[in-house]
Amino acid sequence: MKIIYEPLELQTYLKEQNKTIGYVPTMGALHEGHIELIKNARKANELVVVSIFVNPTQFLKGEDLDKYPRRDEADKKICELAGVDVVFFPSKENIYFEDEVKIEAPEVRGYVLEGATRPGHFSGVLRIVMKLLNIVNPTRAYFGKKDAQQLNLIQLMVKHYYMDVEIVPVDTVREADGLARSSRNIYLSTDERKEALKISASLYAASKMISKNILDVEEIKGEMLTILSPLEIGYVEIVNREFEPIKKAEIGNTVILVEVVVGKTRLLDNIWL
Repeated sequence: MKIIYEPLELQTYLKEQNKTIGYVPTMGALHEGHIELIKNARKANELVVVSIFVNPTQFLKGEDLDKYPRRDEADKKICELAGVDVVFFPSKENIYFEDEVKIEAPEVRGYVLEGATRPGHFSGVLRIVMKLLNIVNPTRAYFGKKDAQQLNLIQLMVKHYYMDVEIVPVDTVREADGLARSSRNIYLSTDERKEALKISASLYAASKMISKNILDVEEIKGEMLTILSPLEIGYVEIVNREFEPIKKAEIGNTVILVEVVVGKTRLLDNIWL
């Protein structure tokens, strides 16, 4: 496994390989969800590249940038065991420039749901993802469905900027009790973790309602809010695959999204139906 720190060095190395590239961008603290992304990349490509970079531009003032878990040595070992070919470790200094040209999130879809309470967050996400995709120039890039809004915006960016890469969504990996895998789960106390199970319980209840042909969005959201009580709720929303509001759920074209705060930890989850 090769470890590279400089963007231009990585770009040159990958061009010389002349192979199909599967790319998994991460912020480190790798877990089973990341490993699932790597497995998908390994199956379909000749080379697998993983980047590890805690991106400062997607954190708002007062958020947990400094506390975000960093486990570089453990992450290297996980990548090696998972069959990664190249690990890319850029730094803030060699990935960003002074007074640089920036991409911005769309004015509507980038400022709803998570973007409503974190204005500018998705501009920071798209800014780093575009840089990384241009550096790696992968055949395919792999993103988890758990960050559904982020995934949708990255797909839009690739479409709107005519970028030559296939974005591959990968299903959310869950713990045995249903909690979605997340690097932030380590912040939860034992009691908070039990409370967090209300998130997946609300999503499963919504799925069950829809399977029984209960399709009214407000009725479904009402049941979910009851299950989630008394957690601090950022949002409970039901949209179509284009992230447009809907009044009736439709199997095959519905995403149900939840953001809550458990203790001091913000958690996201969703289900695609």
